[in-house]
Amino acid sequence: MHSTTQVTVVSGSQLLATGQTNVMQALAQASAAITSPPQSGVGNSGFIQTMQLRGQSADDTLILVNGHRRHIGANFNANAGPNWGTEPTDISLIPISAIDHIEVITEGASALYGQDALAGAVNIVLKQKTHGGSVNFQNSGFYAGDGQALNGYADYATALGKSGGYLDLAAQVTHQLPTNRSGLFVGQLYPVGDSRNETANRDVQRGLGIPKSTLETLSENMSVPVGEGLNLYSTSTFSHRKAHVAETYRSAGNSLTDINLWPNGAQPYIGMDQYDFETDNGIKAHKFGFAWDAYVNYGRDDQAYSTLDSNNITLGDASPRDFYDGKTITSELSTGLRGSRFFHTSWLPKPIALRFGGEYRRDTFQMTGGEEDSWIGLGATDHAGNVPLAVTNRGRDIYDGNVNLDFYVTKKWEWTLGGRATSYSHLATVTTGSIGTRYNFNKHWAIRASINTGYRPPTLGQTYYFYNAPFANYAVDQLPNSSNAAKALGAGHIKGEYSRNYSIGIDATPVKNWNVTANLYYIAINDRLASTTTLGGSGVADILAASGLNNVTYASYYTNPINTQTYGGDVDTNYTLHTKRAGTFRFDFTFNYSDNEIRSRNKTPSVLANMGLSTFNTYAEEMLLHSAPKNRENLSVNWNYGKWNVMVQEQRYGSIIFLASPTAAPMEQRPAFLTNMSVSYKILPRWSVTVGANNLGNKYPTRVPKATAAPLFNEYKYAYYSPYGFNGGMYYIQTGLTF
Repeated sequence: MHSTTQVTVVSGSQLLATGQTNVMQALAQASAAITSPPQSGVGNSGFIQTMQLRGQSADDTLILVNGHRRHIGANFNANAGPNWGTEPTDISLIPISAIDHIEVITEGASALYGQDALAGAVNIVLKQKTHGGSVNFQNSGFYAGDGQALNGYADYATALGKSGGYLDLAAQVTHQLPTNRSGLFVGQLYPVGDSRNETANRDVQRGLGIPKSTLETLSENMSVPVGEGLNLYSTSTFSHRKAHVAETYRSAGNSLTDINLWPNGAQPYIGMDQYDFETDNGIKAHKFGFAWDAYVNYGRDDQAYSTLDSNNITLGDASPRDFYDGKTITSELSTGLRGSRFFHTSWLPKPIALRFGGEYRRDTFQMTGGEEDSWIGLGATDHAGNVPLAVTNRGRDIYDGNVNLDFYVTKKWEWTLGGRATSYSHLATVTTGSIGTRYNFNKHWAIRASINTGYRPPTLGQTYYFYNAPFANYAVDQLPNSSNAAKALGAGHIKGEYSRNYSIGIDATPVKNWNVTANLYYIAINDRLASTTTLGGSGVADILAASGLNNVTYASYYTNPINTQTYGGDVDTNYTLHTKRAGTFRFDFTFNYSDNEIRSRNKTPSVLANMGLSTFNTYAEEMLLHSAPKNRENLSVNWNYGKWNVMVQEQRYGSIIFLASPTAAPMEQRPAFLTNMSVSYKILPRWSVTVGANNLGNKYPTRVPKATAAPLFNEYKYAYYSPYGFNGGMYYIQTGLTF
């Protein structure tokens, strides 16, 4: 794609060819710049898969649908891992059959596309067809014999009127059974002295695996001319997901287990019932020499949680086994006007492109309370409900304006300039800017460079999320930054992230059908948003008690502890070879390298420093810097010959560092090569069958040493945030019909 910034296009057919069951997984497999660890089964974070662009936080990528901002999700990642403390958009809630293509803008793009685009932006473009459709079914499972999934998706298009109007409908239903890669339980399965401890089956843990889930998604994308140069449009998605994440096994010998309710121990689960909806409606017009787009967009994510197969030891034998834990709800309402026009001048070789816009947005974040039995005393084992202190309903108003210019100073030399000003009702008014240039030496070679500044405010969830995790002898609280308890522990006013992004690259077509894109980049982020390390000790407990949080031993809060920098580079190249007798071959190679470093640390509050504590310790650093691989490579060959299609892809993932707990020794997960392969055959011109495998060689991550896993009952046999998962090889069979 011709641009002063890098834009990589992934087609809908490329996504479907991966054999993955949702958009997030498919995009991560197709693009080396994106890392997306599979769902881990660890706390609430096990429900939602997130992605990182160029090694940055999941929150630092702006998600667009048809060029308009998509709402963020309600799932706050409170568990340690690559996306600890994030609250990103979940693109897996869009039917994969609805997508025409995805544009991945892998450069800082806040001024051009909207705040939050510190690492870049992902624009999902839906189909705009006037006829035809498809129906597809897929059955998949893992070599280990579990994790079977049934996936059905379809789309249908029809014309609206005779002037180019269209209506595209799509749907997808995925039923995923769980996997289990937990180790054999280490510790007392039954009370001390019980002879069954010597002979009992220790294959009882289920906490490391893909959760059981059912996801239903629908979408519509419509545009209809109404005369006088006016077009009405509407884009909507609706999703419903039910899922169960297995938590830490509680043996009959555990002090939190009521042996009268669970004489052989309990395997608790967190349940989630999610309803997600977004509708984007507007009118496009050509008036007064300008192209206009006026729109209203509303998105809402409603997630209700429960704890299942558990007990509250405080209630004794009267305890329920299942608990309602409360809800987390987010919403975004935005309305705006955009305009664009080309201006012809006598002193420039090509017209100047002007784009501008203004937008108002209302963000909300809400937490509702759980039933009393879910949180009273020690609460439901392994996942307590939302306590009364957690109940909140917050909102903010955002006003945004932007202007962009694109012009040529010579026939070969292009420049872009952009600026954006955004006012947040609870923070401040911030400005960001961008400048980019591209010089086309000829039709085969071009060089480009860009400088961007960006800003990302903390989400309302990062500001107001509260969670209490009670254990037998202690409790851990995730405190809102604005709470009295957090302030007593040194929390200052939470700030947004400011970024600077420098990039230089080339676009080349050295020979016919060979395309090359290569880039070097540097990203600096000031006041990086992150959770503090877990703060503990008698001094912390005393401060928390004085703030009204009795029996709470440890706490953390969201803040701006560090300033980071990232050095990196990427390559994206493809070559298509047409032969007379052997069909067509397409070769693709993508590479990304991102090295994250801590540039400096912001001052630790004196109240913590006086207790010998730090807001950001080694554990937190490792999670930020080394929980995702520095480098990724994809090499693939796609062969089309008559009715046959064969795809072979080789992927390489660099090493990561895994820490099972804050006190565990770091473990290096070694680099790994994975092979993906599929074979398709057209039985009829419109009917095809595909057989394939991802991770064909059944590669597993480096095994966690027993000494490291033992303190956590040997639950984590593999790193739960391994970038390519921990489930081994997956096979699938797929059949599709087009019409």
